[in-house]
Amino acid sequence: MGGLGLLLPADREHDPELEPCSPPKGVQRLRGAVQHYEWGSRGDASLVARLAGETEGRPCAELWMGTHPSAPSSLASDDDAAVSLREWLARNPTALLGRAVTARWDGDLPFLFKVLSVAKPLSIQAHPDRELARALHALRPTTYRDANHKPEMAVAVTEFRALCGFVSVQELKDVLRTVPEVRMLVGKEDIAKLMTAKEHDGGIGVRSYLQSAFTKLMGTSKEAVAEAISKLKSRLNAENKIRTFTEKEQLVLSLEQQYPGDVGILSAFFFNYVKLSPGEALYIGANEPHAYLSGECVECMATSDNVIRAGLTPKYKDVQTLCSMLTYKQMFPEILQGVLVQPYVIRYTPPFDEFEVDRYLLPQGESVTMLAVPGPSIFLIMTGEGEIQADGMPDEGVAKEGDVFFVPARTEVKLHASGPGCLQLYRAGVNSRFFC
Repeated sequence: MGGLGLLLPADREHDPELEPCSPPKGVQRLRGAVQHYEWGSRGDASLVARLAGETEGRPCAELWMGTHPSAPSSLASDDDAAVSLREWLARNPTALLGRAVTARWDGDLPFLFKVLSVAKPLSIQAHPDRELARALHALRPTTYRDANHKPEMAVAVTEFRALCGFVSVQELKDVLRTVPEVRMLVGKEDIAKLMTAKEHDGGIGVRSYLQSAFTKLMGTSKEAVAEAISKLKSRLNAENKIRTFTEKEQLVLSLEQQYPGDVGILSAFFFNYVKLSPGEALYIGANEPHAYLSGECVECMATSDNVIRAGLTPKYKDVQTLCSMLTYKQMFPEILQGVLVQPYVIRYTPPFDEFEVDRYLLPQGESVTMLAVPGPSIFLIMTGEGEIQADGMPDEGVAKEGDVFFVPARTEVKLHASGPGCLQLYRAGVNSRFFC
C-alpha cells in the first residue's frame, strides 16, 4: 500500500540504534487492564468500557497499557495469553526496547499508556519526583508501590476539565478579598503577606507565603471546614438572587454535592480551572497539584502509580507530605495543541524523556507509515477500522476499535484506514528527543 513516511530526528543514516543487534520480534496484540475506580463512567457512557468490551455495568475508570505490576498488560495471542508484557520484554529487552531504552530504564518499558473515563472528580493530588518517590516507597510500600517519579500528560478525547497548578498572585488576592470562608481559615497573618505580594517579586517570598496559607487551609479541622462550607453555601445561595455565579463558584458547589464536607472544595479556589477541547493536551510535572474533574482522555506517564492525595477522596490522605512537596509555582499550565509531523499525524511532546503521544486521524482509504524508530511503541485503535502491517505480525493485521498493539524498536509500521469513517488511533512512544 502507498504510505507516507515519518522521519524522526533519531532516524539518521548509519544510526547504530537502527542496526539490528539480534533477531527482531514481531508486533504483538495486547490485552490492557481495566481499573474499576468509583469515579469512572459506566456502560456506554464509558470510553474505557467500550474499548475493553466491558458490559457488566461496573464503573470503568482507566484502561492501562504497559508493564506496571499494579495492572500489567498481557499478550493477547492464544499461545501467550498468560504471558505478561513485562515477562515477554524481559526475554530479549535489547531487541524489543532498543539498546538506549534498555540501558536507561533497566530493560523495562519507560511509559504507561492509559485511557481515562472521568465521571466524578478525582482527588486533589500530586506525584513525587524520583527522590521523594524512593523515600515514600521505602517508608510505605503498600501505599506508594514503586520508587519512580510520575510526570504525565493528558490528551483530551472529549471536553476535559481539570484543576491544575496554583492561580496567579492577582487571582489569589481576588479570592482572599471575595471568599470570606477561605479568608477565615487562612488567617490574618498569611493574608496580609499575600495581599502585599507582587507578581514580579521573584517568586521566593510569594511561594513561602502561599505554602503557609495553603498548608493552614488543608490542615484545618473537619469541624471548621464543615462550618466554612456551610457558610459558603448559604452566602452563594443568597447572592445567586442578585448575580450569576462565576465558573469557579459553580465548580465549588458541584464539588460540595459530590464530596460534602471535604477541604478539597475550598482548596479549589487556589487552583487554575482548565478546560481542554478535544485534541488539546496538558502535561503535569512532579510536585504539581492537580485534579481531573470530568471528561475522557488518553493519558501517558512514566511507569509509576505513585499518588499523594489531600482532598476530594475517601482514600488515604497524606496532607503533610503533599503540602511540603509542592513547588508552589503560580502560572496557568501550558496547553499543547500538538504539532503536525506528517499528514494525519499530530504529535504531543512534553518535556519528559519517557514518552510522547501521536494522534492519527486517517480518512477512509488513506494510509500512513511510521518508519522504524529506536524505541518501542504502543498503538491503541480508538475508533474506526483498518489494517496494520509490520514485520512479524502474528495475524492478518486487522485493526478495529479497542485493539492494542505493541511495536518493538526498529519496526516499520504501515496503517491503512478501510472505513467506514475515519480511523482514529493513538501511539505512545519514548520521547523522540531522547534519541537525538
